[in-house]
Amino acid sequence: MRGLRAFVCGAGIVNAAGIGLEKTWEALRNEKPCLKPLSLFTVSHAPALPAGEICEALPSEQTVPRTHSLALLAAREALSLSPSFPEAIVLGGTTGGISTTETLIRSGETRPERYRYHALGSVATYLACELKCRGPVISVSTACSSGTAALKIALEMIRRGQARIVLAGGADALSRLTYYGFHSLQLIDPAGARPFDLHRGGLTVAEGAAFLLLAGAEEPPDGALAELVGSGLTCDAYHPAAPHPEGAGAGAAMRIALSDAGMTAKEIDYINLHGTGTVDNDRAEARAIRDLFADPPPLSSVKGIFGHALGAAGAIEAVVSVLCIARGFVPANVGCTVLDTGLGLRPLPRGKSGKIGAVLSNSFGFGGNNAALIVADPSRPSGNAERARVMQFDLLGTACLTGAGLTDATLEKFRRGGELGGRFDLATLGGDLFGGSLRRLRRLPRITLILARAAQKAAGMADAAGLPGGIFFGTGWGPLTETNDFLKQLFASAEQFTSPTDFIGSVHNAPASQAAIRLKATGPNVTATGGDYSFEQALFSAALLTKEGDDPVLVIGADEHHDILSPRLDPASTAGDGADGGAAFILRPRAASTGLRMVPAFLSYVPENQDAIPPLIEALGGPERICNQFAAVFAGIPASAHPRGESYIAAFLQRTGFTGMVYDYRGTTGEFSGASAVAAALAVDAVSRGVLPTHPSGVGKEPLGGKGILLLGLGEFVTAIGVMR
Repeated sequence: MRGLRAFVCGAGIVNAAGIGLEKTWEALRNEKPCLKPLSLFTVSHAPALPAGEICEALPSEQTVPRTHSLALLAAREALSLSPSFPEAIVLGGTTGGISTTETLIRSGETRPERYRYHALGSVATYLACELKCRGPVISVSTACSSGTAALKIALEMIRRGQARIVLAGGADALSRLTYYGFHSLQLIDPAGARPFDLHRGGLTVAEGAAFLLLAGAEEPPDGALAELVGSGLTCDAYHPAAPHPEGAGAGAAMRIALSDAGMTAKEIDYINLHGTGTVDNDRAEARAIRDLFADPPPLSSVKGIFGHALGAAGAIEAVVSVLCIARGFVPANVGCTVLDTGLGLRPLPRGKSGKIGAVLSNSFGFGGNNAALIVADPSRPSGNAERARVMQFDLLGTACLTGAGLTDATLEKFRRGGELGGRFDLATLGGDLFGGSLRRLRRLPRITLILARAAQKAAGMADAAGLPGGIFFGTGWGPLTETNDFLKQLFASAEQFTSPTDFIGSVHNAPASQAAIRLKATGPNVTATGGDYSFEQALFSAALLTKEGDDPVLVIGADEHHDILSPRLDPASTAGDGADGGAAFILRPRAASTGLRMVPAFLSYVPENQDAIPPLIEALGGPERICNQFAAVFAGIPASAHPRGESYIAAFLQRTGFTGMVYDYRGTTGEFSGASAVAAALAVDAVSRGVLPTHPSGVGKEPLGGKGILLLGLGEFVTAIGVMR
């Protein structure tokens, strides 16, 4: 079957220039910065530093946080010419509802319902509800490359036949966390962003949202604006905040994007630079471009106009790239008045008109997360290669950590029917799993690194030279300790003092980046953050972004319990005993496998009162196949979704005629967002031994009869993962 191409059939944008494509276009043509002193909230120093703030009224901001409002505005513009609802949504971001959370924390609010929109994943779920999306919804947080990483996942969804209409992009609002965080790192230029200027002094924090509506087709649909033809994701595996000085990861991402598009460097007509205006980032990007392009095409950064909208920046610049192709124009490198000639690049001092056939757009973020994408004229010929397949995985190594301990202790207790909840004292883990350098890290990155190292050992790769296949990390809430400590110090000091270390550590992808540095994992480094379904989103992303023959990847799901924040943010945590932990898997991508394997089979957002079971059963191959393949169901029903989840499992059993054991694993793992990853590790153990565990009711220790175990997530999302031989 011929592969589908991903055509851009709609675009929407909100940024410092205002709401809508035309205001962005006007700002690009006028070549004037849209930056001014921050006024969204009062700051403790004077004058306020410049920011890319949106000054127009946001219609829904009274009911949802600012990020959600920005996202909905941009999404609706992208969909304005489409007669269909999106079949899938992929959203990149870093702030979620933190701007509202900051106000609530400072006021002393403790009621969980007031924090319902805190999570990064809540932005994508809010869009899915408002826009009537009934398919996969994935939230990505890879720092400042989030929006571009989201577009790469969307591209692969279309190529691999998972959806034909995908809304993808990014959204982030200004917040105290990001404003004071970058200020604490001394990375904000008081004169405004000056990309590639000799006297550049840092970035300008900004906000915004942007989306592309991608339609899968073999030939360009009527009205197509552009085509997303390729993308590359890499990780520096070098430093938590600083880029690789030689731009190694950035260069690799661009080369992968070119290869993915089937293009050469000479076919690129314009490079949209990441170009933040920080000394190190501009230098590293310039080095990477010089190494790849013997004679670089016209290039510029638009962050001197709009500022740096963090997780939304890559999506904003993807929309700018589409405008360049659709309207035949490349923008100026605004803000640069004295060119830093030592960088060896000459960004455009003025915009210019002309036909643009292909644009390369770069986005790089904390943790060395690099992303590059290529958009092209939709009339460009394409070979329409064979449709790629969604991967399944050979299981090479598994590790888990619960209140009972690391893998062996957890599995031993699980086999006896014991409960695994609570929190394990990480200080008791020593040896090569917990070296001295890890003791400086807080709870979630320590959990992540312990799991990564243990899974590597279980796979017999402890002495291997790195893990080049990459890391896919799922976390519902990210590093709560660092976030709490940053905000606690900020508010206790009347917003005078903050910790740069806590700021760097507070981003959701920080634990995965730490793992990449220690494992030398230079492939994609993707953090998914979809609440109770974060592990499933990470695994599904890995299945989309890998192909047969790729190096093994590390997939992790983990979360920490925080005594202050967890009861406020996570409704499930109030029903448990403060459980946390997670699991990690070394997986080899396969198109098909007959060994011990893990198969991500279904991921769908489900609104209230919608029957999710028929599409689930269809995706799993029908009742007969389900009963033939699986001996047991491990059901994950979060405490906050019990009535809905119980109705789903009842409907599943009734419609499939399944008579095997149904095991509600959250009663064993405890209530936390990483529970599904732990359940997957428990299922791997049972399938590898060929026997069901003892159920807390006393039922169990029955042979599986060569069948596997089906893990179902049942609640706001419905998910399915098969573990089988």
